[in-house]
Parts: sequence; C-alpha cells; structure tokens
Amino acid sequence: MQQSNDGVGRRPNRPRPTCRVSPASRARRGSAAFLGALGSWLRRRTAPAGTLSRTLAPVVRPFSTAERALPVAIAAVVAIASMLALMPSTPAGAAGAAQSSSTGPRLALNGGVRFLDSMDGLGLGNVDAQKAQASFTPVSVPTDVTTLPSADQTVPDTGSVTQDGTLITGYAPDTTVEDGSSLLRVYKVKKGDTLSGIASAFKVSTMTLWWANKATMKSKTDLHIGQALRVPPANGVVITVAVADTLDSIAAKYGVDSQSIIDINQLTDPTLVVGQVLIIPGALGAPIPTPKPTPRPASQTSSSHSTSRGSGGTAAGIGGRYTGGRLAWPVIGGGNYISQYYHYGHWAIDIAAAYGSTVVAAAAGKVIFAGWKSNGGGWQVWISHGGNLYTTYNHMSAITVGTGDSVGRGQQVGRIGSSGDATGPHLHFEVWLGMIWNGGQRMNPLNYL
Repeated sequence: MQQSNDGVGRRPNRPRPTCRVSPASRARRGSAAFLGALGSWLRRRTAPAGTLSRTLAPVVRPFSTAERALPVAIAAVVAIASMLALMPSTPAGAAGAAQSSSTGPRLALNGGVRFLDSMDGLGLGNVDAQKAQASFTPVSVPTDVTTLPSADQTVPDTGSVTQDGTLITGYAPDTTVEDGSSLLRVYKVKKGDTLSGIASAFKVSTMTLWWANKATMKSKTDLHIGQALRVPPANGVVITVAVADTLDSIAAKYGVDSQSIIDINQLTDPTLVVGQVLIIPGALGAPIPTPKPTPRPASQTSSSHSTSRGSGGTAAGIGGRYTGGRLAWPVIGGGNYISQYYHYGHWAIDIAAAYGSTVVAAAAGKVIFAGWKSNGGGWQVWISHGGNLYTTYNHMSAITVGTGDSVGRGQQVGRIGSSGDATGPHLHFEVWLGMIWNGGQRMNPLNYL
C-alpha cells in the first residue's frame, strides 16, 4: 500500500554510490584551499582592500584552478628542499660541529694545551677563563690505538711452513761463503812473458803458478798475450771443495796443518761448502809427467844405422860412423816435459822446463855452431856426432860452449830460455840426418832418444 507523502513527491531511498578520491585530486583541492586562505589573509592586511585586490588579482588568477596550482606547489617544494640542502647542518661556532669557523682549540691531546688565552673559540661567551681552565680535562689517546685504517696483515709465526714449502725463520741468513778467491791476484800475459818469469815477479814458484792455472793451459808454455793467469799469494795449490771434503780430510791429503788453511783463507767457519775455493799453503800438486821416449822400431833402427855407418869416421868428429848409441835426454831438471811432439810442420820436439834449466849434449861430438841465428831459433848450438848425425838446441837463454869445441855426452851446452820465435821457456830439439840446412833431413827425435 502506498504511503502518504503529504502531497510532496519523494524519491525512494537508494544507497549512494561510493566515490573514491585519487591522490592527485586531493592535492589539487589542498592547493586550492591553500591559495584561497592565502588570498583571504592578504586581504585582511592594512593595505586598502581595493588596492590589494587589484594588485593580487592578476597574480592569483592563473592559480585559481587546481590544474594550474599543482605544478606551482611542486616547484615550490623542490625549491625549499634545495635551499635546506645547501644550508650548514649546524650553526657556525658550535663546539660540537664537525666543521667550524672557529680558530680556537676544542680538544687537547696528551695535555698539549696548558693555558687558554682566549675562550671565544670554545663558545663559552663571558665565562671566566680561569674557571674554564680549572674545569678543562685534557684527553689522552692510548699509544696502542690505531688511528689510521690499514689492511689486515697476517704475519706467519716463526718456525711455520707456508703452502709453497717456505720455512719461516724469522731472520735473513747471510749466504756469503768465505773462501780464498779474493786472495788470488790476476795477471794478464804480455809479449815476451814466460811462466817462470811471471812466477819470479810474484815471488812464487813456477809450479805454483802452473797448478793454479793448469785447468786453462795445455802446457806450461801455452801462453798468449792477454791471457789471464791466477796468481796465489803463497806457494801451494788452489783447490775447489768437492762433495764429502772436510777441512781435516783436505789437510791430511796434502800433508799440511788445517789451521794454516784457515789462516791463509781467513775463514771464520771451519765448515766447508761445495764449490768453495781454498788455497792450500805449502801443498804440492801432482807432478807433471815426463813422457818416456818411444823406442825406435827395429826396422828403422837398422836402416838409420846402416845409413850412418856407410860414411865411416868416429863419434867425436865430422863424418865417419856414429857409434854413440841412443841419445841422452837433453834437459836436466826444471820439471821438464814434452810440450809439443814431432809432427808435420813441426819437425822437432819441444821440451818445456823452468827458465834457466840445464841443457846438455845428447851425445859426444863437435860443436859446429854456437850463437844467434835469425831463423826463429834464437840462441842455438849445433853439434855433429859423426856418421851424418847432427843435433840442434834452440831458444836457449845462455850458451856455455863455443864453435869448434868438443863435448862429451851429457855435458852442458846452455840453459833453457825463450829466445827467438818462442812463447814460454822450452828447448826446441832437432835431430838431423845430413848437413843442417844444407841437404839434411830432420827426423823424429824420439826414435833416437
């Protein structure tokens, strides 16, 4: 049944639809309200209402709508935030600020500030300076505090072993090995030098000089200009420590006192190291072997002797038949040895020996020449032994016979030298069948010695 409405038509009660307001709409409404309140406040100021309205109307009119007011509001907020960011975080002169324009001290370390002449820098105003000084307590920083940032450094403990097998010892060992290398002097060979002459100049024996350099020399006469020789400070040998060598074993091997080895090499540690160079004072090296003459084959002996017998004569003169037997070794002493053998282009043997060693006649005969010749042999002696057999002695430093003298087997005829075209002291010994340099032929001396 329809109810009466007193003659007034009414709409049936219906639920109102829910209206959601977006954040942008809210911002526009807020901006419009803000601008309306701002305009009302400005109209209430002391300026005449008409004048103020006419002045602000053109300014406010563009922002009267929400669509125009929103961008303006956002720009204002950004401008205010920018100004706040540029302003200092704390007022200038504050005592607790990280940065301050004050020039006075604010903190004393280890009691570094004793008297404060001015308290303005502390921001105390009119506080009495003496009271402030009495109440001031210096701050001390402990010495074990690390004030600078640093990387965490881990130091291995002494005695530990790293991953690559390195043993951490805690100290750097001295790896210098004491030896006699620094005591060896170096001499460079000059023109005309001989091993014995160099040894005499340094007051050591010829054999000492040979032992120190035999590794780089084929013979005692193997010298050339510019060659570097090691010269020990005293007579003896120079060795290099090998595996299993000890100071006592070396001393026993060479028959010397171990203390003398320590003293001359200036050793502070008697423990030897492989490769260490030592000077063994008073020691003797291995003697230089003197090659034994090679016996002459029987066939060559008979033919040679038959040739010499054909001329007849005596052993002591020119011509005739040689009857003296095998020749004697022509050098006595001086550590002599064959430094060069008979071969093509060298039709003799070289016998090296100490300078001044004795040279003797290889057989009895007659001296047919004694003096200097410019054939490369220097001071030389020629001897005829009969039966067309002759011998020559070359490069000598002295001659002790004269031309025409008769000499016996083993009689001195001169001394070892290096005259003429020679390097180092030695005897150039030749054996001739037939007249020397006049139709004769040089033979291998080892077939006659």
